[in-house]
Amino acid sequence: MVYLIFLASMLVDLDHLLATPIFVEERCSINFHPLHSYIAIGFYTAGLYFKKVRILCIALLFHMFTDYLDCLL
Repeated sequence: MVYLIFLASMLVDLDHLLATPIFVEERCSINFHPLHSYIAIGFYTAGLYFKKVRILCIALLFHMFTDYLDCLL
């Protein structure tokens, strides 16, 4: 079940469809797309305190971390 939740966390990338153009190789996702914003990351962090959404929030924060690594490289 945890595996499926981590896979489902990739749906957060659907907010890339709101950008024009949809993909720019040099663009950093963090704080550009709505579900990758610092405010959203704050909600994901706050969700760690609630047992029902903890795994999802861990998955989303891991997703944000990997996107941030893409920004650095």
